[in-house]
Amino acid sequence: MKPQIVMENWQGRHNDDPEQSRERLLDGKTYRDLSTILVVPTRGTIAARVVQCWMNLMPPMNQRFMRMFLIGMEVGEAYNAAVETILAHPELSKWKYMVTLEDDNMPPPDGLINLYKGMDQFDVVGGPYWTKGEGGQPMIYGDPKSFPKSFIPQVPQAEEGLQECNGLGMGFNCFKIDIFRKVPRPWFKTLQQYTPGQGAQVYTQDLYFFQEAAKCGFRFACDTRIKVGHFDANNDLIW
Repeated sequence: MKPQIVMENWQGRHNDDPEQSRERLLDGKTYRDLSTILVVPTRGTIAARVVQCWMNLMPPMNQRFMRMFLIGMEVGEAYNAAVETILAHPELSKWKYMVTLEDDNMPPPDGLINLYKGMDQFDVVGGPYWTKGEGGQPMIYGDPKSFPKSFIPQVPQAEEGLQECNGLGMGFNCFKIDIFRKVPRPWFKTLQQYTPGQGAQVYTQDLYFFQEAAKCGFRFACDTRIKVGHFDANNDLIW
């Protein structure tokens, strides 16, 4: 410590600008109910690099928070089972949020804290991640302003923040639990079918949910400030 002369400085850094400190707390939603169930579908083995990342993930302070792992299930059925378990549970059914985290996704330490910031404006908010490989695409699907409605991947906006979309991958999303009471079962469904006169329908379980939830009036966004890595175990590489 370098030599210094100390006079009175009792008010503290956060008291220097009370309004800025107040806005920071309100933006972070830390004084609301942020009770959260973190849901992880997995085949049973998770890479050490991914686990190390998860161990640094900060849950909201002094809030109810738990983890639920669903092992060896088809991914759509895993999410359906998680939601059914939550809604049927006498305590968990009263909680506010469900966060999905897939077993090869690596959110930043403050990723969970930052997901909550968009939950006043949207019903699902996700952190952006890319499909694996040199030609990777961002899992931000569909521009709500376009017509007809589509799930074409969006380009991440230049100014980082909340980017409204028609759908998201499931790698790192925050859902209001109440929406599952309004969207019909099954919530998640891998769909591959052909209907004469209508054509083919091919959906992964995530986009099937977002299609049905949009019919109920719910809105979704990607928070492009939350950078999520996508771990490729075969090449020991994070995309």
